[in-house]
Amino acid sequence: MIQISKIYRRKLIPSEYLLLKDDIIITQNDEVLITKWDTLHPKTAFTHGCSCYFLKEGFKVSKFYRADNSLLYWYCDIAEFTCNPEEQSLSMTDLLADVIIYPDGKVKIADLDELADALEQNLITAEQMTFCLRSLNHLLLLIYQNQFGSLQRILDSLGL
Repeated sequence: MIQISKIYRRKLIPSEYLLLKDDIIITQNDEVLITKWDTLHPKTAFTHGCSCYFLKEGFKVSKFYRADNSLLYWYCDIAEFTCNPEEQSLSMTDLLADVIIYPDGKVKIADLDELADALEQNLITAEQMTFCLRSLNHLLLLIYQNQFGSLQRILDSLGL
């Protein structure tokens, strides 16, 4: 695997391509890239967090923390990852579907309406839609089969 030194995030709605210049890369290998970060724009609900990019799975699992370091929730982005060896960069295209897991175990699936809008507006290809739905299904199966802990442990084991 190439050594990643820069991470870009592409949002489809609203359209945005941003270098995550302040994210700190903790560790990386062929399977995962782990970062910690502060919010890009001040928020009242959360101030910082950490993320594990599951490069082959098609999702990013993040822990969102309040200012007092208490866990707000786990936030999972369905995403497409592209490495650029020349730039030593990773581009993450947010495919809009999200899963939020609260500390009490409640699960919320979010932004499927935006995913439908992106398809109607030709902002997402049929291949990306298919990849998104399969990755979302895989993540939900892990959650519903009580296997999400295997994803959580990666960040927890690093003290993040």
